[in-house]
Amino acid sequence: MLLTEYFRQWIETYKRGAVRKVTLNKYNMSLAWLEKLAPNVKIEDLTRAEYQRIINLYAEKHERQTVSDFNTHLKAAVLDAMDEGLITRDPTRKVVIKGKPPRDKKPKFLNQAELKSLLDALELGEEPSWDWLILLIAKTGMRFSEAMAITPVDFDFKKQTLNISKTWNYKEEGGFAPTKNKSSVRKIPIDWKTVMQFHELTAELPPDKPIFVRNGRAVYNSTANDVLERRCKKAGVPLISVHGLRHTHASILLFNGVSIASVARRLGHADMTTTQKVYLHIVQELENKDANIVMMSMVGL
Repeated sequence: MLLTEYFRQWIETYKRGAVRKVTLNKYNMSLAWLEKLAPNVKIEDLTRAEYQRIINLYAEKHERQTVSDFNTHLKAAVLDAMDEGLITRDPTRKVVIKGKPPRDKKPKFLNQAELKSLLDALELGEEPSWDWLILLIAKTGMRFSEAMAITPVDFDFKKQTLNISKTWNYKEEGGFAPTKNKSSVRKIPIDWKTVMQFHELTAELPPDKPIFVRNGRAVYNSTANDVLERRCKKAGVPLISVHGLRHTHASILLFNGVSIASVARRLGHADMTTTQKVYLHIVQELENKDANIVMMSMVGL
């Protein structure tokens, strides 16, 4: 059997219906690349050298992280093939992940002063808009798809909480969809100023309709990013993406002493390991600060 055919069958058997459609599309993209790079390789002939050759060819056109993702997809299938006896030795052992130098990327987050400048530059009218969406994500740390699914009834203005229980399927045909994982279903506290602003904004809106989806029209992450870029330029702060607002929210909380566990719950991460991995640089910086506090505490005894 060809490696490409085995990988196609493996995706159909183990991934279709078990992962979100966007994730399934990533597996199919890996399959498409495998068909370009190794169309005639048989599964039983897959050696370490041949597997490395495939990875190297993929690395010629992709950054290291993308190569790592491609390897993760292909390796999972190859190891299953070995379990089935189609391969006698693990050809993925000690694979070397290469890749093109990463492109210059936008900063992942703003500091507290920069965020305040950005929020001051927002154009908040009487109707829901992208500016209102930017404000909500900055104040809550929600994912874009979660924010797009928020309805007026999700706000509990008396208790000052926001219920996150669904997402908006903006990448496909629209409509409500489940959250990324069970941990993403959560209630998060919101500050009184945000409560007042959204209480007034949503007062006359249908209670169970998404605030930021008007008349069933398609919505695009790129449109929100374009608006955010203009507001960043207006405020004179580094250009970040909408997802960067989520990073900004978490970073400010961590720098202000909120525990990793609390930040993880607020972001809807499945466990603290994800939070620690994403914000490792901040965690290390805080640990250095903590070390100084420990020394100061002990020297006074």
